[in-house]
Amino acid sequence: MERPIIPSRLRGERVTLAHGGGGKAMRDLIEEIFTCVFQPPGTEDQARLTAQALAEPGAQLAFTTDSFVVSPPVFPGGDIGKIAVCGTINDLAVGGAKPLWLSAAFIIEEGCEFELLRRIVASMQAEAEKAGVRIVTGDTKVVGRGAADKVFVTTSGVGVIPPARDLQAGNIRPGDVALVNGVLGDHGATILAARGDMALSTDIQSDCQSLNALVEAVLHAAPNARAARDATRGGLASALNEMAETAGVAIEIDETALPLRPEVKGVCEVLGLDPLYLANEGTLVVFVPEAEAEAALHAMRETEAGRGAARIGLAKPGPAGRVTMRTAFGGQRLVDTLVGEQLPRIC
Repeated sequence: MERPIIPSRLRGERVTLAHGGGGKAMRDLIEEIFTCVFQPPGTEDQARLTAQALAEPGAQLAFTTDSFVVSPPVFPGGDIGKIAVCGTINDLAVGGAKPLWLSAAFIIEEGCEFELLRRIVASMQAEAEKAGVRIVTGDTKVVGRGAADKVFVTTSGVGVIPPARDLQAGNIRPGDVALVNGVLGDHGATILAARGDMALSTDIQSDCQSLNALVEAVLHAAPNARAARDATRGGLASALNEMAETAGVAIEIDETALPLRPEVKGVCEVLGLDPLYLANEGTLVVFVPEAEAEAALHAMRETEAGRGAARIGLAKPGPAGRVTMRTAFGGQRLVDTLVGEQLPRIC
């Protein structure tokens, strides 16, 4: 039997300042756009949660938070809602945590379309369900025209790190192998093309995806994995520099081993960008001992998020914090930390 269609209580097609005023209009917005989809456990001002994983002796609680202001809010391969869920899940996963719960707070500009909000919320719920996490609490605020850009999203995440699991950059040792789970730079190139400022035409889509299942597969195959980092703002180059500095090692990568689409290379050549610094939203780099590298690589390739996995380099005992690339011509190039932003508002 089909469910009856309930008329919407929202008036018009866009958010007004009344929807942030704390009255009936605000309640209608929250109930029709947000809580009817997320279905949080209870109506209190906080979520009250329990999990069997927390009871394990030696388990650790992991907590992270991030804000998302990507422009445009909808792009090929995703939207600001999907990227918010994926980004927070991935920040937990690369530390070895099993993500469990998310919060979601929305800063909404007066005039934002209800349909855009519905799309974002549906996208968030779909990605959360796919990753096996729950969005359990949140908040909304409405600001005047010009005080935001349609909608900004802040998500926080809580997960549990199982006993004896220790993924952190300080564990990397000379001889460890660097692996990535897929192609680089797709997200940054996608956002640049989606803005329409430079008349770029491309079929590239964002790599936006949750990586918690992939990380679990790697840890099962390579239980002595050292560290992982998602290569978001600042791209692979920035992630490697952070890890090298923390571990006190040098890292060398091989240009010919880097998985890059010809389209991304083309965009970078035209605009004078370096794909090593382009943002990713579903790509990580993980360091594992040499003896476990092939097993980890195979495990990655068996997952949906890791089919394009590749071995790209090694940790070395050279100058601490130094990252270099062996070029296709056999030379060496310094891969330094990004100064400034190649592209603003990419996540």
